[in-house]
Amino acid sequence: YSNKLNADANEFIGFAVDGAKRMQTLINDLLAYSRVGTRGRAFKLCDCEATLTKAISSLNKMIEESGATVTYDSMPTMEVDASQFEQVFRNLISNAIKYRCEDETAHVYISAERKNDEWLFSVRDNGIGIKPEYFERIFVIFQQLHGKGEYGGDGNGAGLAICKRIVERHGGRIWVESEPAKGSTFYFTIPVKKQDILMETSTKELQEKIDAEKSEAIESLT
Repeated sequence: YSNKLNADANEFIGFAVDGAKRMQTLINDLLAYSRVGTRGRAFKLCDCEATLTKAISSLNKMIEESGATVTYDSMPTMEVDASQFEQVFRNLISNAIKYRCEDETAHVYISAERKNDEWLFSVRDNGIGIKPEYFERIFVIFQQLHGKGEYGGDGNGAGLAICKRIVERHGGRIWVESEPAKGSTFYFTIPVKKQDILMETSTKELQEKIDAEKSEAIESLT
């Protein structure tokens, strides 16, 4: 009926449609947030590097259109919910690209480091950064912090809240270190479970056995 309505009526309909789309997005995000604890899968041994590359692949269009670069270090194999772990990577990387500086190419770097009985993951970017007063609030669902052009200004605040809920379900914690115009680094920890330790021990013992057999073979030839 658009050809039978005047300009004002078409404009009002446009507002209504946009409002309905925003409401649907909010509902979907709220469902995703609430389902972290109720629809999560059992923790299983997971190749976190494969999970990370899957998350990056799902963002290929965004990466190509923005010209961003995404690099990463070796990732561990550990017991997690692979689907949720992928979502954490995807949300953090997409935010890093979304809130890039206008005059710079976005560079995102992901790393993992073993710290005693937990793994410390980090996602670092060279984006617009975050003011210290927002370090806690960015993890609260539906907190639109400030205006467009600043971190979180044009989102609904669900992505980081979902990350926090997922990380906490895994027994870890998440936080950010940042300075405006100097980029941000998001950190999160995942505890090492007994199964992970057993697997690491078995892998180490297997490698030691292989090395010993190699040495014996070399000695027998000399």
